[in-house]
Formats: sequence, C-alpha cells, structure tokens
Amino acid sequence: MKYLTTNTPIGKLTIAEDNGYITHIFLNGEEPINNHSSETTPLLKKAETQLGEYFKGQRTIFDLPIKPNGGPFFQKVWQTMIDKVPFGTTTSYSQIAELVNSPKACRAIGMANNRNPIPIIIPCHRIVGKNGNLTGFRGGLDMKTKLLKLEEQA
Repeated sequence: MKYLTTNTPIGKLTIAEDNGYITHIFLNGEEPINNHSSETTPLLKKAETQLGEYFKGQRTIFDLPIKPNGGPFFQKVWQTMIDKVPFGTTTSYSQIAELVNSPKACRAIGMANNRNPIPIIIPCHRIVGKNGNLTGFRGGLDMKTKLLKLEEQA
C-alpha cells in the first residue's frame, strides 16, 4: 500500500492506494498501520488534486478507480451512495435501505457508513437521520457539518 497525506480545510487526510485503486481515505491525520510506503504515485496525486478541487467547490463527482474492502451488502450500499446521493444533497438511512431493497436494514446501512473506507469519495457524510438530523460520522459531526456546508455553498 502506498499513501499520500494532504492538508485540507477539514484537516489532514491520508489517501491510500493499492494495486492501482484508491482503497482508503484516513481522516484526522490517521495513517495506515502496516505495510505502507509514502511513495507518491500518479493515482495518489490525481486523488489529491480531485479532493483539492472538491474542497474548492470545483468538483462534484470523483473520477478515480476505487476498491473499498467490504462484503457484498456494504459494496451495494456504498455504490448506491455514489450513484443516488449527488453532491449538495442528503438522504436518510431509511431511504438508502429502500434503494438497496432492504427496507428494514437501517442499522445495517449505518454500519456500512461507519465502515466506509473511502469517505468523501463514497459520500457517507450525505446520509442523515430520517428527521434530517445529523448522525454519526467517523470524522465527527463537526467534520460532517463542514462537508455538508461546503457542498451547500458550491
């Protein structure tokens, strides 16, 4: 695994690549814990550039090869968030559950969000409670609020 750490308006992000795919974005200065190299690759630089454009309000869709590690249900949830929850919008856990044809799986949707290894690119920050309230985010609710406000202002 190779990684690149970059400063952003929400703090340090570490982008990880493995075999030509973005596999992780670590928040709050977290770093991969084993078998990693700080060698920068063209894909890591492209990801850093696209994230920079996102934070400037210039990019609403990411164009990067990603490979999040997770089971089939999590994969389906993550892809649904990418495909069905566009920049500048939010949706609820229950709406995502409906979209993945598992209407009673709200807690499982929450777990998929919690385990999302590529936040921002897989936009789990756009998922809110049924009543519109902000709920958990691995980077904290302050970071989630900042991401949503950034998208609202772009």
